[in-house]
Amino acid sequence: MGIDDYGGGPGAQQTGVLVVTTNDVPGYRVEQVIGEVFGLTVRSRHLGSQIGAGLKSMIGGELKGLTKTLVETRNQAMDRLIEQATARGANAVLTMRFDVTDAADVGTEVCAYGTAVVLVPAAG
Repeated sequence: MGIDDYGGGPGAQQTGVLVVTTNDVPGYRVEQVIGEVFGLTVRSRHLGSQIGAGLKSMIGGELKGLTKTLVETRNQAMDRLIEQATARGANAVLTMRFDVTDAADVGTEVCAYGTAVVLVPAAG
């Protein structure tokens, strides 16, 4: 995976939905608040990667297999968030956040959530 693979989800140019962690977007105003949207995924732990991670943690360094899995999981949650926002008629999601929790000791739950809105250019 290259450096671009470790970034955020797809951009607005690809999806038609702008996703930001801020409360507003300079140059735009919120015309309509649609409401909360989220994208959720649960990934089980792979025994081989857990053993490898355990061994790697003894000597230090990045756990590249787990990093790759987390990036893929977060991107899947973002894709689902964008799908839900699009289905509800939004062109943006404000105050997007991630929540990561253990799911009953069998995996990791990643939830991307935010407020779906319709943005329009600000007059001026």
